[in-house]
Amino acid sequence: MGRQRRATMAQFSVTSLRRFRGNSPLPPSRASALRRAAAMLLLAAAVTLPCAVLYRAAVDTTATVYVPRARRPLLEWDPPPLPPADEVPEEDGDFDPFPTGDLDSEDLKLELVLQQASMDNKTVILTTLNAAWASPGSVIDLFIDSFRRGVGTSSLLRHLVIVAFDWKAYKQCVKIHPYCFALTTEDVDFSQEKRFQTAGYLRMMWKRLDFLRLVLEKGYSFVFSDADIMWFRNPFPVFYSDGDFQIACDHYVGNATDLRNIANGGFNYVKSNDQSIEFYKFWYSSRFRYPGYHDQDVFNFIKHDPYTTDIGLTIKFLSTSYFGGICEPSRDLNEVCTMHANCCIGLQSKIHDLRIMMEDWTNYMSMPPSLKRFGSLSWRVPQNCSLSLLSP
Repeated sequence: MGRQRRATMAQFSVTSLRRFRGNSPLPPSRASALRRAAAMLLLAAAVTLPCAVLYRAAVDTTATVYVPRARRPLLEWDPPPLPPADEVPEEDGDFDPFPTGDLDSEDLKLELVLQQASMDNKTVILTTLNAAWASPGSVIDLFIDSFRRGVGTSSLLRHLVIVAFDWKAYKQCVKIHPYCFALTTEDVDFSQEKRFQTAGYLRMMWKRLDFLRLVLEKGYSFVFSDADIMWFRNPFPVFYSDGDFQIACDHYVGNATDLRNIANGGFNYVKSNDQSIEFYKFWYSSRFRYPGYHDQDVFNFIKHDPYTTDIGLTIKFLSTSYFGGICEPSRDLNEVCTMHANCCIGLQSKIHDLRIMMEDWTNYMSMPPSLKRFGSLSWRVPQNCSLSLLSP
């Protein structure tokens, strides 16, 4: 009988027994202690919960966003999402993905892409692109392919930033390369081919120069390369250690400091310092002194200006033995670093001769070392690029 009563009592919970005043299954002293403890816990929860909510809201509002530096293999990037198709008409070459009015946003985007592509010493490789040079099979594909086929150049693609002058070029860039930046201009269409010395060409060249000044001011050194330059060897071992501003030449007279060298603005290596920043400001402002000339011509004027010496800038001209072009080809394929489709007018002519350059390089790379040493192979360009077209 006692066993049956204990079994019946066990079926009641503590909660159900509270209905019957004075029938607590626990001694009064222990029950009071539990009630006091429960009350304290409820009070603590009532105070702590609102504080936690307020703290979380404050953290979410003020926390700094950390953007990790890209360390993935080059071909395993996630390109930035493109705008929905219904928002960007396929034929709308004037669409601006980044409104030019938001200067702070533009500055942040540039800072992030430079940071991601930068070498450890804050050096980047830059090139510019418009839609005419960005279409599949055009100049930009040959440019990137040269890095992949060159000696010691494929890893340099990790440090290349492609600067797009228009939306179509940017849209194509994000399909083929991880580091792209849109440098658009309100009410100006840079998407079409800009023939040498036309008004559109001049505006594009001066906008490019001002952009390079901005990169220097952000503390980044750079190698700027036109996209119609093929990279066959890593140029960094050939650069001068004491040059603030190093530039390729259409014609090289044999001395790196001789101002008679005819510079070509399509390839240069510039260190970020006070001297180079001041020089780029001076160079850009000089467009008003020489109206109708492009940046390369103006450089060849102002290199003689005493102000260039006064600011302490060290200029070095790069030999065409290493940095050649159609104007003056690099003679030895065992030494060549880059080849430029300069002294050439017309996009199709450039593409034709650049493909010939790539074929010549492929043939050179397939030769046994013994034949390479003899230098028996030479460039077959110019072909469609005719130097006679440049004569007055």
